Amino acid sequence: MRRLLPVLFLFPSFLFAQTPEITLTQGLVINKSCRVKPGPYALSGDTADVFFPSTRQPANPLTFRPVVTISGDNLTVDFQTAELRGSGDKALPSEFYGVAILVKGKNITLRNARARGYKIALLAEGAEGLTLENCDFSYNYRPRLRSIREREDFSDWLSYHHNEQDEWLRYGAGIYLKNCVEPIIRGCRITGNQNALLMTGCTGGLVYNNTFHFNSGLGIGLYRSSHNRVMHNRLDWNVRGYSHGFYQRGQDSAGILVYEQSSNNLIAFNSATHSGDGLFLWAGQTTMDTGEGGCNDNWIYGNDFSFAPTNGVEVTFSRNRIQGNYIRDCTYGIWGGYSYESVIFANMIVGCKTAIAIEHGQKDTIKQNIFQDDSTGIYLWARETQPSDWGYAQKRDTRSRDNLIDRNVFLNTRRPLKISASQNIAVNGENLFQGFEKLIETPKPNEKLIFWRNEIYGTNEAIAEVWKDPAIAASKSLNFSYARDPENPYAPLNVAYGELAEPDSLPDGMMAGLMPGFPRGRQFILVDEWGPFDFRRPYPALDTITKDANGRDVYTLTLIGPAGDWQITEMQGVISVSETQGIVPATISIVRDPNSPLVRVEFGYAGPEVVTTVFGEKIPPGQPYKFEFQRFEKKLDWQVKFFNYASDHPPTPDAAITASKPASEMVSSDLAFAWWGIPTEGVDADKFATVSTSEFDIVPGQYVIELTSDDGARLYLDGKRLIDNWDIHEPETDEITVTLGGRHRITIEHFDAGGFATLDFRLRPK
Repeated sequence: MRRLLPVLFLFPSFLFAQTPEITLTQGLVINKSCRVKPGPYALSGDTADVFFPSTRQPANPLTFRPVVTISGDNLTVDFQTAELRGSGDKALPSEFYGVAILVKGKNITLRNARARGYKIALLAEGAEGLTLENCDFSYNYRPRLRSIREREDFSDWLSYHHNEQDEWLRYGAGIYLKNCVEPIIRGCRITGNQNALLMTGCTGGLVYNNTFHFNSGLGIGLYRSSHNRVMHNRLDWNVRGYSHGFYQRGQDSAGILVYEQSSNNLIAFNSATHSGDGLFLWAGQTTMDTGEGGCNDNWIYGNDFSFAPTNGVEVTFSRNRIQGNYIRDCTYGIWGGYSYESVIFANMIVGCKTAIAIEHGQKDTIKQNIFQDDSTGIYLWARETQPSDWGYAQKRDTRSRDNLIDRNVFLNTRRPLKISASQNIAVNGENLFQGFEKLIETPKPNEKLIFWRNEIYGTNEAIAEVWKDPAIAASKSLNFSYARDPENPYAPLNVAYGELAEPDSLPDGMMAGLMPGFPRGRQFILVDEWGPFDFRRPYPALDTITKDANGRDVYTLTLIGPAGDWQITEMQGVISVSETQGIVPATISIVRDPNSPLVRVEFGYAGPEVVTTVFGEKIPPGQPYKFEFQRFEKKLDWQVKFFNYASDHPPTPDAAITASKPASEMVSSDLAFAWWGIPTEGVDADKFATVSTSEFDIVPGQYVIELTSDDGARLYLDGKRLIDNWDIHEPETDEITVTLGGRHRITIEHFDAGGFATLDFRLRPK
């Protein structure tokens, strides 16, 4: 086992005191142990154009000119909380660029570094024995999110399918490690980024005691990284794609991502709550193409994966052990599609829509778990067909078969079992069912694929209810054996070797539960254009929109955040409010003026705690702080025409799309479409085009137009083309600022070349 404390800790303190103190400068190369003079350093790295060329593909990371390079062997550099500040000419985190610190060499220790305002705060390639300790790489790059309260925008979805050429760099990171051997990352903090720590091609690492939370993408991401330990970390609220009561997509954000042939990792004792997925594991494109490999033999133990919008744990196309985790109030507790020979053991899964869902799983063992207050306990099934472009499905047996459900406890779970299109599923008699409505969903006719042992235990009433179920009543007189003779449920537990094995916690590992002061529950996932709300400032959350007796909109707001005094200082488009001042937390109602499309309420606030703004600025206690609620309700009426086209290529920009008769037409008050198949009757599922037109009046001012498209789109304002993204692409958003006033006409042309398609128009004041 590699050391946990750097050798430097064994040196006498006077030796470290003699280490020289340096001042950071642009392009500095550090090749000796040193200390950095504390203070802020305004130093920018390479421009965004160098970092990400117009091809949208990242350059080789070693071609970047970092602000500071640490290079050599056996070095210790103590920043003494000195902070690099980059992208000084850019105000928004979506515009940040450059690399703050580049590390390469052996046995380098970096302590107490700070860097903010960069695309990548720290980049290390090929480093061996790297230790990062007590560093803070918060408030670096993150994109503006386009999803709104009532609907998501598909350009916000993340994709990690390829990172062979460091494609993940386009997403930015607090720490990016490439091909590093035995790195140690401990006691570090990253918040307000898209991603905290990304590791590609790394082995033997130890990541522990870190706080990577409130990022809009990933807490920790692994790609082709194996034999690492991720332990005792706080990885909460790494999330996007959630609006309570409207959609719960997650958009592939996660507390922990394990991707593309990342195997034999230990992931233990972490808190990864309120994240898109608590843990998201996918075998990788290699496995999907060849049917071989996977993210296998990872041990996922003793973590809290609660309150995920989608899956507490997703483990797919792989073999893993998921043991002793707490998973509460997720859509799916564990999603194990195409998993095989996996062990799901001794987890507690509470209040989920479905506790465990496995499609096409094989030889999985689900045992000694506790299910409580779930809608469905265990759901096993198979689809009739497989996607034709999956090499995995062509080269592997993908039936749902040979799974064992053993000694689980189902308490007040409405439907403990849902099993269909599956073979040789053994549900033994040592499972306990209490408080259910329907024990098992009746299989399809002639689908006798579920086998039971004939011992059932629990209360007399529970036993009687179980035997009433027609799916198992016929087995009451059988003496069925699955692999071994039926067991006496009251006999001492016969535990197989290794069944109760547990990994050791680290001697200096922290208890990584939620930090004090943070609430628990999916209703506290509040995502705006810059990511998840972090409760460090007052925030006006829109709860409901109702109508008053006069038919006017009434907005109910909850003011949450640190306790303090608030008052309304300015209003626009408001007829009345229920309260004009008070103490946070508070609830107020706003009656909207129906003649004003814009509702804006500005609040003044002062409290006894430091306020941290959305961009990481600190407001001292008692100092006034302003925040606002704003909602733009301008509706445009759209005339939408659909056209089919038969060519092998999309319509060219000068093609007369409207030359032919439309295949279909519609009127819509919102141009917000997402099409997975046929968009409307008479229109092909693929190879169709649309022309959408709206004429409207608007008060003078500057406005922002956002247009999300998949595939190509062009936008014309009063006959002038302002957006031209006429090619085949995944969902992308184009944004322009325009000056409007009076009567205007907008025309949008769009085409779909195949697969999923979307078209989403949004207009807001600048």
